[in-house]
Amino acid sequence: MSFVEFRFLWFFLIVFIVYWAMRNNAARKVWLLVCSYAFYAAWNWKFAFLLLGSTTVDYIVGQLLGRTESPAWRRLWIGASVCVNLGALGFFKYFNFFISSASGFLAWIGLPASVNTLNIILPVGISFYTFHSMSYTIDVYRRKQPPISSFTDLALFVSFFPPLVAGPIVRAVYFLPQLVSAKKFSNVDVRGAVMLFLAGFIKKACIADGVAPTVDRYFAHPGNFTPMSAWIGVLFYAIQIYCDFSGYTDMAIAAARLLGYQLPNNFRFPYFARNVSDFWRRWHISLSSWLRDYLYIPLGGNRGSRGFAYRNVMITMLLGGLWHGAAWTFVIWGALHGTALLIHREWMRLTEGLKWAAHAMRWLAWPITIYAVCVAWIFFRAHDLNTAGTILKQFALFHGGGDQHFHRWL
Repeated sequence: MSFVEFRFLWFFLIVFIVYWAMRNNAARKVWLLVCSYAFYAAWNWKFAFLLLGSTTVDYIVGQLLGRTESPAWRRLWIGASVCVNLGALGFFKYFNFFISSASGFLAWIGLPASVNTLNIILPVGISFYTFHSMSYTIDVYRRKQPPISSFTDLALFVSFFPPLVAGPIVRAVYFLPQLVSAKKFSNVDVRGAVMLFLAGFIKKACIADGVAPTVDRYFAHPGNFTPMSAWIGVLFYAIQIYCDFSGYTDMAIAAARLLGYQLPNNFRFPYFARNVSDFWRRWHISLSSWLRDYLYIPLGGNRGSRGFAYRNVMITMLLGGLWHGAAWTFVIWGALHGTALLIHREWMRLTEGLKWAAHAMRWLAWPITIYAVCVAWIFFRAHDLNTAGTILKQFALFHGGGDQHFHRWL
């Protein structure tokens, strides 16, 4: 059930009216929990049990972490939570990818390989709710979040339908305190929330979906078009993915606000960034901050040598790329962003105090950043590495391609 479908409006209207008609906070939370599971079951009811199972495991782990002070046992329990969550995510999202990659590698080195993939259906939103749930147990382990006694509260946090499918990624320490007291309708900025929902709807349904056919035609057969068409196709995709993703999260944030809940902002004009580091402070903020706090810093962050810190950046960005999709194109997308982040760090270190560098970047920083981001988008959108290579030649080198022009297929 997508936010841009007419049936979602009916669904949300029912949720909204019944929710605010209730006076008891516990009843409201149960109502939202039932509606969230109904929303998720509308995609595939069988996977609602997977969502429930993940929540149950983390609820039990949270209780166990709260009852023991033994470092060894605490490590065991948090390890169990991480293994269960990442194990489920890894199986459903990455099993076939790793099997196919291993088979391809064996064939490349000349070893016979007959490996069959499985017909696995990817559960909707598993990448998001896995990170939601893991934030709870990790923060309980770090003693930043007390174990929650109410299973209903934890289940609602993990399954809350506005951010369930496409974010933003919500942390337990941010959301669980909002469940303590009943919301007052008088505190809800209905007009602002409705305007935000409409803005998100326009970005998603009008702009993103409007340019999608053009982008699809180009990326399906890039070799048929001129290099100039490649530039238009890639720039259109940059517009599409921003409006699609930010539009959807705008609608999610607005829907939550209409129910009295706050979700973190996820985008802050990312294409105005003047370097790649700034881009990641503006793009998919909830993911970049999650990866920073739960992966980059535990790896060591900036501590230690410069090489050690740069290794941590690359690991984080490679895994961040893989989080987006099970394909080597996403891994390369992450590698390109990681490389761009390291180049920016080195540039800042080597040119510190040089006035000519600061003056040059005043004019060049923005176009260089947008160009680098768009080059990376090629791999994010391309069906495979060969297609990405064809587009990259056209986009970066103005080389190759056919004779079809943009205006003929717009």
